[in-house]
Amino acid sequence: MAQRSGTDLVEVVAAALQARLADLTGALRDRLSSRISELDGDAAIIDLLHASIEGNVENILNALRHDIPLDKIEPPSAAYEYARRLAQRGVPVSALVRAYRLGQQNLLELVFAECDRMDAPPPARAAAYERVVAVTFDYIDWISQRVITVYEDERERWLAERNSARVGRVDELVAGTVTDVDGAERVLGYRLRVSHLGAVLWVHETGTQQDQLTRFTRTATAVAEALGARGTPLLVPHDRATAWAWFAVPEDVVPDLGALAVRLRAVGEPPLPRLALGRPASGVEGFRRTHLEAVQAQQVATVGDDPRRAVTGFDEPGLKVAALLTHDLDTTRTWVRETLGELARDDEQHERLRHTLLLFFQHDSSYTATAEAMLMHKNSVKYRIASAAKALGRPIGSDRQAIELALTACHWLGRAVLAEAG
Repeated sequence: MAQRSGTDLVEVVAAALQARLADLTGALRDRLSSRISELDGDAAIIDLLHASIEGNVENILNALRHDIPLDKIEPPSAAYEYARRLAQRGVPVSALVRAYRLGQQNLLELVFAECDRMDAPPPARAAAYERVVAVTFDYIDWISQRVITVYEDERERWLAERNSARVGRVDELVAGTVTDVDGAERVLGYRLRVSHLGAVLWVHETGTQQDQLTRFTRTATAVAEALGARGTPLLVPHDRATAWAWFAVPEDVVPDLGALAVRLRAVGEPPLPRLALGRPASGVEGFRRTHLEAVQAQQVATVGDDPRRAVTGFDEPGLKVAALLTHDLDTTRTWVRETLGELARDDEQHERLRHTLLLFFQHDSSYTATAEAMLMHKNSVKYRIASAAKALGRPIGSDRQAIELALTACHWLGRAVLAEAG
């Protein structure tokens, strides 16, 4: 028998493997789905994986057997559809790329093993190996680029459609018009019959040109961990610099605002996200109410614009009143200045006096309790209270409710209602 050349050997080996295509495809499918956990899905996705492998292996074997150049080969339609399905299910593209690399490795092993069974001199084997490697590498590089493009296009389209549907359901929930709760849960991928904590995340970056969604996603994940939330939080973009979030939390959760501020600082590079929280509330109505509270807390934090305040909670003392006062800032500003007089000056000295007087009112006008809260001597508190009364121009007991309310407005709204330092 005449010894085969390298070209003859490649053709014979390719034909032999084509005769076993069904078995080879099944074995490779099982290998990939076991080696790459992200690919081990339901029956429909496994069937598509099988069809994609079969189409790609057949393309390579035909190219080897009949010397078909790449520009004459059509990509398998199943390979494109498989890439689309993975994109829709959120399987990372790295898993798809790895599948092609492992598939290439497995096919080369099969071809080399088949070559070893053939009667061919070493030069013919070397030539055959060289051709098989070249064709296989070229094909995998060619098809990989195409399926990645299909994946990325589908992922972008899918996310846009899904986000649009999610935003629509969220808008309906906030408006109180949702009637199909089960349908809303399916679209959102989030349970509604639980206790929720609503939040608003935003960056203080005027005219930002960068989409902050990735940053907000990381932040929401960190907040969920700090809260002990169950499952993945629901996060929807509101605009380029703002996102709305909901966390499924225990009913008795009490957010530690200080600990959450530390978490925010650890999220990543500036601009650091800021966080406003509602109060925990249950069910569909709770989903709406805690969100509206978070929006009000954000409104107060935005007006106050205090860089020291990374986290604002609706349940903090005085915030609810401050939220009402933001609806007419011009009137609020005029009233605060008329009520507090010189005490409304925007400088460090008067800020200390306002802070002390507000704490004094909050501690039932007790010098001792106020001193303990401020870690100060009682005489120092008395001096500050006297100085505050002097700045007011009248006794602190005269119209106390108005004075305390104006101090609360100053505490939360800051320079938006204060008078310029003179």
